[in-house]
Amino acid sequence: MEISLKSVTLLTAILLTGLSAGFFYAWSVSVIPGTRKVMDATYLENMQHINREILNPMFFIIFFGPIVALLVSTIQQYQQGLSFWLLLAAGLVYLLGTFGVTAAGNVPLNDWLDAMELGELAAEQMQELRNRYEVKWNRYHTVRTVFSVLSFMLSLIASFAYANNINSL
Repeated sequence: MEISLKSVTLLTAILLTGLSAGFFYAWSVSVIPGTRKVMDATYLENMQHINREILNPMFFIIFFGPIVALLVSTIQQYQQGLSFWLLLAAGLVYLLGTFGVTAAGNVPLNDWLDAMELGELAAEQMQELRNRYEVKWNRYHTVRTVFSVLSFMLSLIASFAYANNINSL
């Protein structure tokens, strides 16, 4: 059995999209519940550190990789019927709902928090800062998690359509 470039690209798109969805989901069910239990200063300081450390090559691969892999795979599936449309939908869902929400929502909040000199704030200011940041950040995170999982599901369904040569619903 020969494995085609289309198959490898599709599997790469699925893997990267699944890793991204898994990362965001795992964050939702572990980090967010854990951070809800810590003091305001601890939460804010930890989020500053996390937001700085997340900017690394391994995260970039699973965050930006799905955009590239889904785009290439969608182009390769052009005129393949259902798999093309499912991959196009998966790519748009990821681009708008995961990448777009992160870029327009989470990142500006992270930048805003990063600019704060936490050591200069009183306890009441810390509480107010946390309330302004955490609620919005978690809301955006939930949206991007849902969209990354949806993108992953669409890419998986596309692989079944491709494997079974299904050209229409």
